[in-house]
Amino acid sequence: MVYLTVALFGLLIGSFLNVCIYRLPLDQSIVWPASRCTACGRELSWYENIPVLSYAALRGRCHTCRARISLMYPVIEVLTAVMFVATYAAFGLSWLLPIRLVFGCAMIVLFVIDLQHQILPNEITLGGVAVGVAASLVAPPGWRDAVIGAVAGGGFLWLLAWGYERIRHQEGLGFGDVKMLAMIGAFLGWKLMLLTLASASILGSLTAGALMVSGRAGLQSKLPLGTFLAVAAILASLFGTPVVEWYLGFYR
Repeated sequence: MVYLTVALFGLLIGSFLNVCIYRLPLDQSIVWPASRCTACGRELSWYENIPVLSYAALRGRCHTCRARISLMYPVIEVLTAVMFVATYAAFGLSWLLPIRLVFGCAMIVLFVIDLQHQILPNEITLGGVAVGVAASLVAPPGWRDAVIGAVAGGGFLWLLAWGYERIRHQEGLGFGDVKMLAMIGAFLGWKLMLLTLASASILGSLTAGALMVSGRAGLQSKLPLGTFLAVAAILASLFGTPVVEWYLGFYR
C-alpha cells in the first residue's frame, strides 16, 4: 500500500510536470491559467485531468475539437511514478527523500525540454543550484561537497565550451549545460557529479554512434547534452553511491 500510494502521488506530480514542460519554453506561468487544450484552448474539466486514465478514456483526443493529445503526457506521468517508487525504495522516509524527489522531477522536465527545444530554463538550473546547496545543509552530500560539485561541474563545462569555441570558432556546448551540471553537482556532490558526467558522455557517444550508423545523423549533428545528463543524473542519484564506493575501493 505504501508503494502504491507513492506511485499515485508520482502520477499526480507527473501531470504537473507536463504543465511545466509545455509552458516553461513559452515563458508562461505554470500555475495560471488552468490546464487547457493546446489546440482549441478550452479549459479542461477535472475528470479530463486524471493522470493516464483520462488519456485512455478520451482515446488520446480532445473531447471538444478531437485534436490528438500527445502520448508524451501519460508517458511522463508513468515515468514520474516509477521515479517516485525507485527513490522511495532507495532512501525510505528520510531527509534525503523529498530532496531527491525534487531533483528527479527537475531532471525529467529538463530531459524533455532539452530534447524538444534544445534549451534548459534558468528557472530550473540556476534555481536548482541554490536549492541543492541549501538542501545540503541538512542532508547528504553536505555543503562542502555540494559547493565543490557546483563549482567544479559548472567550471569544467564552461572551460570546455570556452576552449572549443576558441579553437573551432563555433559554439560546441550551450551555457544551459554548464548551469545544469552545476545544479547536478549542488544536489549530488562532486563525486556523483563526475559519475554523471562520465555516464552522460558514454550515453551520448553510444547514441551518436547509433544515429550515424543508421544514417540519421552526421559528424556535424548536435545532440542535446542536457538530455543525457538528466538520465545519467537520475541513475547516479539512485545507484551512484555504491558505484563510487566500489571504484574508490581500488585505491584504498
